[in-house]
This record gives sequence, C-alpha cells and structure tokens, in this order.
Amino acid sequence: MKKIILILFITGLFAACRQHPVAEQVVFGNTWTGNDAQPRAEGFAIIGDSVVAVGTRREIKKWIGKDTKVIEATPDNLIVPGFIDCHTHFVDGGFALASVHLRDAKSKEEFVQRIADFAKSQPKGTWILNGDWDHENWGGELPSRDWIDAVTPDNPVWINRLDGHMCLANTAALKAAGITDRVKDVPGGTIVRDKNGRLTGIFKDNAMGMIFEKVPPPTIQQEDRALEAAMNYVAERGVTSAHNMSGYLPVFERARIAGTLKTRIYAGMNLANWKTLNEKIKAQGHGDKWLRIGGLKEFVDGSLGSHTAAFFEPFTDSPNDAGFFVISEEELYRRIKSADSAGLQVMTHAIGDKAIHTLLNIYERVTKENGERDRRFRIEHAQHIHPNDIARFASLNVIPSMQPYHAIDDGRWAEKIIGYERCKTTYAFRSLLDANTRLTFGSDWFVAPPTPLEGIYAAVTRRTLDDKNPNGWVPEQKISVEEALKAYTITAAFASFDEDIKGSLEPGKLADYVILEKDITRIDPVEIRNVKVLKTVVGGKPVFEKN
Repeated sequence: MKKIILILFITGLFAACRQHPVAEQVVFGNTWTGNDAQPRAEGFAIIGDSVVAVGTRREIKKWIGKDTKVIEATPDNLIVPGFIDCHTHFVDGGFALASVHLRDAKSKEEFVQRIADFAKSQPKGTWILNGDWDHENWGGELPSRDWIDAVTPDNPVWINRLDGHMCLANTAALKAAGITDRVKDVPGGTIVRDKNGRLTGIFKDNAMGMIFEKVPPPTIQQEDRALEAAMNYVAERGVTSAHNMSGYLPVFERARIAGTLKTRIYAGMNLANWKTLNEKIKAQGHGDKWLRIGGLKEFVDGSLGSHTAAFFEPFTDSPNDAGFFVISEEELYRRIKSADSAGLQVMTHAIGDKAIHTLLNIYERVTKENGERDRRFRIEHAQHIHPNDIARFASLNVIPSMQPYHAIDDGRWAEKIIGYERCKTTYAFRSLLDANTRLTFGSDWFVAPPTPLEGIYAAVTRRTLDDKNPNGWVPEQKISVEEALKAYTITAAFASFDEDIKGSLEPGKLADYVILEKDITRIDPVEIRNVKVLKTVVGGKPVFEKN
C-alpha cells in the first residue's frame, strides 16, 4: 500500500512539474514558422486543431506523453505553415479538372484534336466547357468556330482562354444561345467578327455573358463533386486555405454543414451583391475557421492576353487600342463606397496601368469620405503598375493580391503587347516590397496552377516558361524565397483578416502545415519547382500524404 501511495505521489509531482498538458501530436523537423519573432524552430506541439508550443527539440520533447503521436521529418525536409492561395475560382477549378485540357496545346491541330477526342466521350447535347486554351502557344492566331465545328456537331462548345476573359463558341453553342451574326456589340466587351461581319465565335469580357447565361447550370451533385475534386487537388500542392473570388457560396455552406471541408475557404461575392452579403453577415456573422465570408469582388478591366486590360497608352502591337473598362468609373465608385460603408472588404480586379490608377484614386476617395478604419482594400492582380503608383499601395494601405505564375507565363509575350518600358513595373514584386507594401500571392486557378511552389519559383527566379530568360524576365523585380513564403502564408492570412488564427506556426494558431521534400530556402532557386509536397495537414489532420 505504501508503495502504491509513493508511486501516486511521484506521478502527481511529475505532472505538477510539467506545467502543461500532454500534446496529442508532436512534430519534429526543420521548421520555417512565418513568425518574425521566432523564424526557425525544431518542432512544435499540437492539441486538438491548434499549435500549443513551438521551439527547440528539447523544449518540445517535454510535451510528449505515452499517447502522443510523434512525427519526424527528415533533416532534408522543410516544414512550413499551410499555404494560402489568395485568389482562386475554386469550384470552377474543380469543374475544369474533368473537362478538356487545352492549356498546353501547342498547335491549331493539337487544339482541334483534343476537342475532337473529348467530344467523342460526351453524350449528345452535353456542353463542353472550360478548356483554358492559350493562342500564344501557336503564334497568337485566335481560334475560330470553323476550326472545331466539324468535330463537335452534336455538342455546344464554350471554352475559355486560360485568363478567363475570352471564350470560343462553336456554331452549336451560338444556336443554343440564339445568337446570330446580327447580334449587337455590348459595352465593356468585344464580339469578334471576320471581314464579312460573320461571328468567329470569340467573345471577350462583358460579351461573354450572353452565352454564359444560356449554359445549363450544374446539378448540386456535380457542384459537390467539383468541390471535392478541387480540395483534393490543392491539398496535393500544399494549399490549406483558399480565397474564392465569387460564386458557389451554397456549395461551400453545404460542405461546411456536412463537415467535409478539407480546405479553409474565404468566400467572396460579386460587388453588385454587397447588400445580400451584408444582410447575411448581420444574420449569421462572418463564419468560422473553416468558412468565412466578407469579401466582394469586382472587375475594372479585362486581361493583357485578350487585349482588354485598360492602359493609358495604346498596345504596342495594336496602336489604335488601349483596352477598356468593363464598368464605368462612377458606377465602380458608387459600388465600392456603398460596400465600404457597410464595413465589407472590397477586392477589385485591375490589370492595366490606367485601371490600377483609377482604382487607387477611388480607394483614396472612399477612404477620405467614409473615414479611417481597418478596411484592407485589395487590388487583385495589380499586374502593370504605372511607376508613379507603386508607392501609393503602401500609403493607402492597399493590398496587391498578385499571382507570380502569371509573370513567367505572360513574360513570354508581354513585351510585344506593351513594350519594354511598361514591362519594367509588370508584376513589380520587388518594387512593392521595397515601398513597404503588404504583398500577397495566389494562383488565379483555374487560370493558372494552384501550386504555391511554382509561384515561389516564379517570384524568385522570374524564368519564363519557355526558358528564354534564364536570368529572369525583368530580373530587378525578383524577391527572396522567404519573402515569397510570407506572401503565401502570414501576409496572405492578413488579406482575409485571419492573421490571428493562421499564416504562421506559433502557439494559439491552427495546426495547418506542410512538409516539403527539401528546404527551399537553402537550395538553388531553379530547383524549387521540382520540390515535392510530402504531407499537407489541416487542423492537425492529414489531408494529403505522398506515397
């Protein structure tokens, strides 16, 4: 009996000396924390879905009990906070995974053959969507419905260029939408016609709406499958949180209720629907750690590849064309001011220098009129900034939400469209950081791959996809690996008001982390895009493990 009492006394004394509970999990390995106060660590402890301690191996070993699960990374690995993709069209990306893949079609013949092969697998009458084609791959000639009509007689085709600002319709799609050669042009959009006035099938920006509204909506089951496919796809690439620009909120809500979300979602709505979002927040709040709402997306202009981005000066290869706004400046101001007055976050697409300049002016005006607050205005893409506007991002507290993969993609052909001088401040990562701007990164998936390691590679090397710029395209805009990591983690969390719960590995934050095959801060940057994600963990639970 005395022996038992002594054992109990010693056990109790040991527990009292521990000063903290036993961790459910302990992770050991070379850790980049994203926390400036403790940049590197040898491990961390987890209880529930949160990190409770970060430190040296000796410090973290104290959290181990007999039931603690211990995970050991190898010395070559690097553990980082879960990547946050700040700009996605998430469910659309899931749908695209199951459609025809045209992104890397290198010729007109390959483009047509892929569509022909895919059409054979589809039931008669089924719409063929997505595609992500890139006409620059075969020299810049825009595709025409005449290319594909013969191989798609029984299926309406409505496939987008990879930037999402231009689509191709075949004749079956035009007939299904009731569109003839007599259709009138629309403001903020372009309908391409041949020299005889016949529709080629190409529709740009606002003009695309007249066919989109005729595409049959997906079923609930199809939407849910697309979300599941999207979550699995990004988990393999280390993404634990994604900002969805607009649409499909009911899909995310269904998954949240069912407890099937694997990716944390910041879900946006279209700016025109700001009242709906405001009422929803009043009734339900902003959400929780899995699904949050509060952002509103709008467009100022189109894209560079579609010649619809708005510039001060004409395009170099089209001297009578300087792009256009897809919304009037006054209407844009009215919508932004109204939404901001309600305390909502505005995230606006602007690509050309005139679009960015105009949007900064509106943000500045709204800030003065509505008063100072922590509003975190965002400019999505912010691709081609006028040099005079670089410093304004920081002074106005505007977040440039950028996609570095676009730099090594567009860099293959951008100079022929806007010339060398304007390219100097294209994807101006270095200039923005030097001006003390909070820079955030994302992918624009489906437009570009939702692969943060490729984005980091792009920001650090700026080597274009055609390998014609081995020292980097506009190399003065390169940034460091750690700066790129922050743009995908802690600063990305800031962009959705989530920096208190994620974005870094520190006590009290969610246990979202990724184990990388190699330490990307210590290898040749050229090798970063080849590094594999070994494990992706969300809230302490694995959502992907490489076999």
